[in-house]
Amino acid sequence: MSGDGHLVSPRWTAWRAATDLDEYESRFTTAAAHGEADLICGFGPRSVLDAGCGTGRVAIELHRRGVESVGVDLDDEMLERARRRAPDVTWTCADLATFRLDRCFDVVAMPGNVLLYCRDEVRAAVVERCAAHVAEAGLLIAGFTLSDDAGSHTLSAHDDACREVGFELAHRWATWDRAPFDARGRGDRYAVSVHRRVGAPRP
Repeated sequence: MSGDGHLVSPRWTAWRAATDLDEYESRFTTAAAHGEADLICGFGPRSVLDAGCGTGRVAIELHRRGVESVGVDLDDEMLERARRRAPDVTWTCADLATFRLDRCFDVVAMPGNVLLYCRDEVRAAVVERCAAHVAEAGLLIAGFTLSDDAGSHTLSAHDDACREVGFELAHRWATWDRAPFDARGRGDRYAVSVHRRVGAPRP
């Protein structure tokens, strides 16, 4: 995600302009709001990269649970809020389509519709950069809303982008609490996809 207008989608620009960050953060103050962290922790990672971390809610919750967490985002105003809340977590301001951290993680996660807020033409690059930061036996996890609206990201496009960088689908759910996903498309409007390197053990 980004605060730089030429690097982000019109969808993100509209969301960011309409969103009060205080109100946004207040939505995630209960344990019920930590479904992403619950699912990620279910894989037992020692390190997680929260790609498109925004104000840091997922990375901060993972850190609270004892998981080494790093957050990356292009919106420095949102990152500043994350830094104030968790100064001992590493926060990096960078474009997800080009970032390089020179290290890998057990899980690289893109919760919160990150891919929907990227421009169409850079989504494959975002997947490639995120996959490049996944450890050999690690996982790439992304959750996003499904729709037929212009500029939406599709599961087929996501799977294709993952396949291009040597990753295959390991799990897909309709929610972060692992509700079954209907692959026949009879109404699921959200998907959580877990990809692994081709040939890696099934998590």
